[in-house]
Amino acid sequence: MSAPIDTVKGVGPKTAAALTRVGLRTVGDLIYCLPRVYENYQAAVRITDLRPGKVIIRGKISDLRTRHTSRRRLTITEGVIHDVTGAIRTVWFNQPYRAKQFDDKHEYFFTGKYELKNGRYVLTSPSAVLAQDIEKTASESGTSSDCQPIYAAKNVLKPQFFQKILSNLRPEFAKIPDLLPFIDGNPGYVKPGARAEALFAVHFPENAADAEKGRAYLAYEEIFELILAAKLNKHENQRLKSISLPFEAEFIQQIVKNLPFQLTGAQRRSTWEILQALEKTTPMNRLLQGDVGSGKTIVAALAAAQTARNGHQTALLAPTAILATQHYESLQKLFQGLEEAIPGLELPQIALLTGATKQKPRLKKRIAYGEIDLVIGTHALLTDDTEFNSLAFCIIDEQHRFGVNQRQKLLLKSPEGHAPHLLSMTATPIPRSLQLTVFGDLDVSLLNELPPGRQPITTRILNETEQRDELYPKMRELLAKGQQIYWICQLIDESAKASSSKTSGSGKTSGATPVKRQAKKLQELFPDYTVSLLHGKMKADEKDQIMEDFAMNKIQILVSTTVVEVGVNVPNANMIIIQDSENYGLAQLHQLRGRVGRGDQPASCFLLTTGEGKPSRRLREMEKSTDGFHLAEVDLKIRGPGEIYGAMQHGELNLQVASLTDTKLIAEASHHATEFAKHPENLQNYPELASRIKKYQQLTTLN
Repeated sequence: MSAPIDTVKGVGPKTAAALTRVGLRTVGDLIYCLPRVYENYQAAVRITDLRPGKVIIRGKISDLRTRHTSRRRLTITEGVIHDVTGAIRTVWFNQPYRAKQFDDKHEYFFTGKYELKNGRYVLTSPSAVLAQDIEKTASESGTSSDCQPIYAAKNVLKPQFFQKILSNLRPEFAKIPDLLPFIDGNPGYVKPGARAEALFAVHFPENAADAEKGRAYLAYEEIFELILAAKLNKHENQRLKSISLPFEAEFIQQIVKNLPFQLTGAQRRSTWEILQALEKTTPMNRLLQGDVGSGKTIVAALAAAQTARNGHQTALLAPTAILATQHYESLQKLFQGLEEAIPGLELPQIALLTGATKQKPRLKKRIAYGEIDLVIGTHALLTDDTEFNSLAFCIIDEQHRFGVNQRQKLLLKSPEGHAPHLLSMTATPIPRSLQLTVFGDLDVSLLNELPPGRQPITTRILNETEQRDELYPKMRELLAKGQQIYWICQLIDESAKASSSKTSGSGKTSGATPVKRQAKKLQELFPDYTVSLLHGKMKADEKDQIMEDFAMNKIQILVSTTVVEVGVNVPNANMIIIQDSENYGLAQLHQLRGRVGRGDQPASCFLLTTGEGKPSRRLREMEKSTDGFHLAEVDLKIRGPGEIYGAMQHGELNLQVASLTDTKLIAEASHHATEFAKHPENLQNYPELASRIKKYQQLTTLN
């Protein structure tokens, strides 16, 4: 399995280099490059027998042409597919290469949806494969054309190529070693040779049931590895020592009683869970997840106050200077108000440490001497010359923005022989199934209530053609009330647009509207108001100044990239327009929407779409729900865990088969992983499994 890819018959130096570029370096990598779907080409129907729905047609194609529509960015490629019984039209959207893909002398299998479009039936955006290639591959690989594996295209390599070289490996499959440790007492999933048998069935199925049985084993394998990694993380965390921070009930009660607002039930419950965990000598490893605006900061502040009360320090790490400054200013104001309300109450001394902080050496000395109890900062907290006197508690806000190494740098600043307690905060709710598998080593506190007074946000999908008649009047109405607007774009300028269209295989951003062009357009449309722009390539102090001006209402319309996604609090901003909204994931759309509705006025979110098709499911879900926990579950079903987790952790989860909605599979794998984790030393008997588990441990741990 670890042999280099160029040892496979049919893989020469050029092909090996191409495979390596897409991450396939070993025989094992190739074997685990699984089919994305199976097609039954024997089910191809004659055109005269077509019915609406998913269909497979065998025929030739002619009359191909591409045209641009009056609506910007939309190209339509059309053609006529015909067999001996008749002909139908086919259409592809934004796939102009299709016009040159086909030879009208050859037959192809076309797989797509036969549906009514603009008053006539057409085959919409079908995939296509040369019929003679399917027949040749089925003959060479020994598979049946009624269950033909279809592989994803990898860069410049055609899907049929994978079938060919895997066929060359076919005699070697029996030599694939077992991976998982359980044989006795495991009902049906693991037995000697199960892995080899499953992989063979997936690549060379005799029928659909055969392929499904193989995939069922591989799904179990993936879930088992994930859960075992999480169990081992927890086991290792429990061997560490931390500083106990005893709970002083009277002190905390005094603070809560004099807060300028009432805590929600969820905030009280989460605070209690955290304060109890801080008392232990085993480091807390807890995730505080709450929807946008649910009040995570005050929960973290109460824990930091208890830490300071016990004579130790807290570090709060934020991903941006804007967010760090916001935390600092809000907590400074809060603690000052409490000290005035309760004379003699000793609350944490706070400091802000960012790249722009003046007199940094002096501040770092104060931190090292223990004069500062709560240090709020950005990556400046991670530098080698930032030392703490007694760091007992770390808070990481939006922890998925930091890599494993960055988090480790902060955690290693605690006193020798001790690990700090860790609280990771996120406004991106994690689906329960991910908590059970990927984050199984974590304790989780939920803030699933919004503080009283938060206004509902109405969300509406709007086609860009409706802007002039529907959107602009609403913008004018809101601006006339003295309120402000966010307008979100995906790109910075035209050069970014050109670059992304070259590098992005998905083509998602190739037609997106840049910030600079949109800001100019809006300034022309709304000449009586100040329009400004914000993007990630600006200098930090420039970005901070723009956000400060926006917060003070010196800017009425802020045209920005997703740099405003996290942590900006402008209560007077009550409308957000997300252009090219189909290009964003659900979690990001929900985060962006959370920038508005933070004051006492109703707020609205407009999701602008392009093209003629119906809005995607994720946009429809956004329109229906403002519940981040519900949307996280929907996002998991739509995109799968690989994309969600990869984005969260800067790593690759790479689940190809397993579904994290399969509760029965998760329960079974969890039972066996728990039993195995009781004796982690046994892992040394399974070197390949140990290697894979170590990779997952690094990806899934927060500390």
